[in-house]
Amino acid sequence: MHAFLILGIAFGTFCATLAGGLLALRLRDQLHLVLGFSAGAVLAVAFFDLLPEAVTLSHARAFDVLSVAALGFFAYTVLDRLILLHSHRHGRGDGEANVVRGWAGAASLSAHSLMDGIAIGIAFQASTHVGIVVAVAVLAHDCSDGMNTVGLVLKNAGTRGQAFGWLLMDAMAPVLGAGLTLLVHLPVQALALLLALFGGFFLYIGASDLLPESFHAHPKTLTTVATLCGAAVLYLAVRLAG
Repeated sequence: MHAFLILGIAFGTFCATLAGGLLALRLRDQLHLVLGFSAGAVLAVAFFDLLPEAVTLSHARAFDVLSVAALGFFAYTVLDRLILLHSHRHGRGDGEANVVRGWAGAASLSAHSLMDGIAIGIAFQASTHVGIVVAVAVLAHDCSDGMNTVGLVLKNAGTRGQAFGWLLMDAMAPVLGAGLTLLVHLPVQALALLLALFGGFFLYIGASDLLPESFHAHPKTLTTVATLCGAAVLYLAVRLAG
């Protein structure tokens, strides 16, 4: 019974992620607003979802969990710099370097979505009640995950086709993650550390990539409102999910 419920919820995450990404593709002319919303949403996912959940699951000191998040932040910083350095050493233009950065960000979001699916499966292993609460939280922000994935690829000189390809990967990731939990039982401590690591990734992506680009050469007021809306939507979603 749980297996059908888990896979059904995972399919719901697929639909929600796909819907959010398609909306972002349709609104490409207002990409700065999409990026502004995505920046707020990505930062909110880290602050209100990933890091608190990592602290709760790990039963470790908050300092230890935040240290792992910091490791993720600085590791992504080094990766980002190495991508740019490698691109310039080999004579690639900024456009090609940006595409690689966009793909790295989209891959990180897809990995987070995979963890979402795993989290749903792990939660149902604990109890049906816990599983439903986690599933609601995941479903609530999966639409934003799709928008964030598309926003990252398009912002970094990616094509609509590339954005749609990454969107499909992001949408399928939670289905794969949920399916894996039916076969493999991931230790809760390992899941907590991975959530903290991805939290650090998202803090870097939101603060150093999406947020500055959303304000570049565009009206600041509407973009600021979009950023605050992205953060507020994710905050309310997590709070309402319990």
